[in-house]
Amino acid sequence: MAANPDTIPETKVQFELNGRTIEALEGETILQAAKRAGVEIPHLCYKDGYREVGNCRSCMVEIEGERILAPSCCRQPKPDMKVKSDNERALLSQKMVLELLLADMPDQGESPYAQNSELDYWVKKLGVGKPRFEQRHEPTPDLTNAAIAVNLDACIQCTRCVRACREEQVNDVIGYAFRGEESKIVFDLDDPMGDSTCVTCGECVQACPTGALMPANGVGKIEPDKQVESVCPYCGVGCLLTYNVKDNQILYANGRNGPSNQSRLCVKGRYGFDYVHHADRLTKPLIRREGKPKTTEILSQDQLDEYFREATWDEALTFAAAGLKKIRDDIGPQALAGFGSAKGSNEEAYLFQKLVRTGFHTNNVDHCTRLCHASSVAAMLETIGSGSVSNQVKDVAEAEVMIIIGARPTVNHPVAATFMKNAAQNGKKLIVMDPYRSEIARHATYSLQFNADTDVPLLNAMMYTIIEEGLQNDDYIRNYTEGYEELKQNVMDYPPEKVAPITGIPAETIREVARTYATAKGSMIFWGMGISQHVHGTDNARCLIALALLTGQVGRPGTGLHPLRGQNNVQGASDVGLIPMVYPDYQKVDDPEVQAKFEKLWNTKLDPKPGLTVVEIMTAVHEGKLNGMYIMGENPAMSDPNLSHARQALADLDHLVVQDIFFTETAGFADVILPASAFPEKTGTFTNTDRRVQLGRQAIDPPGDARQDLWIIQQLANHLGLDWTYESVSDVFEEMRLATPSIAGMTWERLNAEDSLTYPLEKEGDPGSPVIFQDGFPTKSERARFVPAGYVHAAEMPDPEFPFIFTTGRQLEHWHTGSMTRHATVLDAIEPEAVANIHPEDMKALDIKPGSNVVIESRRGQVTAKARADAGMARKSVFMAFCYNEAAANLLTNEALDPFGKIPEFKYCAIRIRPETHGDAGQHSRSEAVGAA
Repeated sequence: MAANPDTIPETKVQFELNGRTIEALEGETILQAAKRAGVEIPHLCYKDGYREVGNCRSCMVEIEGERILAPSCCRQPKPDMKVKSDNERALLSQKMVLELLLADMPDQGESPYAQNSELDYWVKKLGVGKPRFEQRHEPTPDLTNAAIAVNLDACIQCTRCVRACREEQVNDVIGYAFRGEESKIVFDLDDPMGDSTCVTCGECVQACPTGALMPANGVGKIEPDKQVESVCPYCGVGCLLTYNVKDNQILYANGRNGPSNQSRLCVKGRYGFDYVHHADRLTKPLIRREGKPKTTEILSQDQLDEYFREATWDEALTFAAAGLKKIRDDIGPQALAGFGSAKGSNEEAYLFQKLVRTGFHTNNVDHCTRLCHASSVAAMLETIGSGSVSNQVKDVAEAEVMIIIGARPTVNHPVAATFMKNAAQNGKKLIVMDPYRSEIARHATYSLQFNADTDVPLLNAMMYTIIEEGLQNDDYIRNYTEGYEELKQNVMDYPPEKVAPITGIPAETIREVARTYATAKGSMIFWGMGISQHVHGTDNARCLIALALLTGQVGRPGTGLHPLRGQNNVQGASDVGLIPMVYPDYQKVDDPEVQAKFEKLWNTKLDPKPGLTVVEIMTAVHEGKLNGMYIMGENPAMSDPNLSHARQALADLDHLVVQDIFFTETAGFADVILPASAFPEKTGTFTNTDRRVQLGRQAIDPPGDARQDLWIIQQLANHLGLDWTYESVSDVFEEMRLATPSIAGMTWERLNAEDSLTYPLEKEGDPGSPVIFQDGFPTKSERARFVPAGYVHAAEMPDPEFPFIFTTGRQLEHWHTGSMTRHATVLDAIEPEAVANIHPEDMKALDIKPGSNVVIESRRGQVTAKARADAGMARKSVFMAFCYNEAAANLLTNEALDPFGKIPEFKYCAIRIRPETHGDAGQHSRSEAVGAA
């Protein structure tokens, strides 16, 4: 029987360094062992985690018995080896290298771009004086990138930036070109950085030891007052980072070695923080002026003072609560609803849903999960009894096969995508399945660009192949599942030869992909909103789950199911009950035992009926059944489908309370606006897509009279008659532990010490569970259930009048509705205006020139945007990000819902498109709804 790898003792090598015996772990270099032992050896081309290249030669050491010096970053010690890093010979070599490098620095002195650069540090450490050598030519600075300044006069050609770009982030932009004195770092084909394919992740800046690559605004030279360890406020990857702060201003952010990012960041995490300092931040409570009625018009920042007046906090809270109480008491609790936020902390989400349930006395509470993965969660709860991912992203290192379907991780989860690309580089097979051919497809073994709306037949055909060829895992099916015969009967209607003309994928390719997935020792499936945002989104997810169960590809490292979460805390907000049909930990509101448990915990009577979802709430307003809302950090006037429908509902509300950091499109419909705290201005926990609960720490203070969100929620609750006395974030966390069994074993003290803990973690001291479903499933039978899915078309198909398909989503530089990123200087500079991605052949057929304006129209509205040629697009389809209020993509989308997840069909509706004509000019400066009031 093989030994448990966890019990195998780690091999160590003893050797002598500078007369002292130290130990090196297996595979360690002399430099790495020295660093662990606290011995400093100069090094510049070496960086922890990067491949060693040994090209700077600043780490030279003498090894007894060898004629020449050796680079300690590339040399591994042997037993009883004797190494000197501080004798005369080694020091002379180290100093000579540093002197030569210093000679080529600007003015042959300290870096003018970086505060205490690594080169400056070693020069001072070894006492290197004024160089004796002439300086070479000084390259012209490249300032074409909005975020990164390129100062090659400070470049020592250590190639850390090359490895950062090509091996860590796998973006393949930075290279090393030319020869001899002309050799240098280049971007693509020696393009200016701003004109290259650089995605501005900043990994090269973090890697650079001299300041040759630095933030473009020069803040790298400023010494911060403090450094605050926190979490990225954007996507669900949950990258840990450090804010560098001076005078209550964030100067810059660095990635730190978190379990989900290993010091990596993307453009948003590294450069998207200065929205918190924007002049448009809300700093005073506001009340709508008398005589300023609501219409469907979207108000601009310039109209703020015209429509709203400043108020004190007491006046604003009293006014906000009075309007909500009047509706609750005069009309009834079901006439109220609340939208919480996936941007906020777990503690904020928990208190928000508790306020709605105990203060409003209704379960009409939801958030943006209804607009992203609601159908995935519905399918997972139905089939495997849990809405959580089974395995973490890092498990790609253990897998043999990765499927990415309905997702663009290089755009929506950029740091997670780097690990997928790393795995592909290391020989793992990547299968990409999507109607859009995204950048990550170039790393794929198989890239299936199937016809939109045909996910179910494609996945059923894969399962047909697996069953027909006997590749299913009979033992797993027998021991851990139920309903297999019904699934088998269903998929027999989907042979690849029948499905091929429907999906556009050859039958043999479908068969090859099915075999590859089924026969691997470990296969993982990642999916995004290309799966979930359909009227058949639940069916799509049912098929993916069935595929994993059919082959036993779940419950082990390197296997499993992972719906990639979109926002930074959409997982956590759902976990703590910010959804209408369940309390925290997905405990059903219509279960009498669960209801009794929460009535005891919260000391109140609770509504036993599930509440309304996001789109259902808007429909209820139109039907006159819902009159008041409290919206915290959400922006339905931009994020909902068929925006004319949503905006009319917001205008029709008798009383709307909005809590946010900017005057968002939704805030323009408010009766009272409460200025809140941005992410770096508060402390709380956030749960990423990996089920990691992580601690975000306050770095700066809110501006003006803006207040912490937890304070606002508690004050409003007490104005509604609740007696809440939470004194700190940790108080709320302690109550969350009581309400949420899956995190009951987490303590605030342990989170503060470790930053990141994985649930389920039910008992204090438990390590957490990176892989779940190893011994069954949290269902009544402890078995997973196969749920067959049939082929259902989208709610609205193209026709001669509207012949194109329209789909929405996010883009790399912007996030959700843009309320944060469009106030971030760098991000808005890179992508300042709305674009429509169209296949070049379609543009040619329609006589549309790249960069020209196009008018896009559906049965619900029309927008104008710039045309962008994109060969990854399928023919007869158009993509737009939904973050631009001047071209609001969701004016076009369909509010048709998946019947199970109640999620709108954002990924498919019928449109027509044409070049903007002279007669259109000036008419579409703002997006407009067809027939809107």
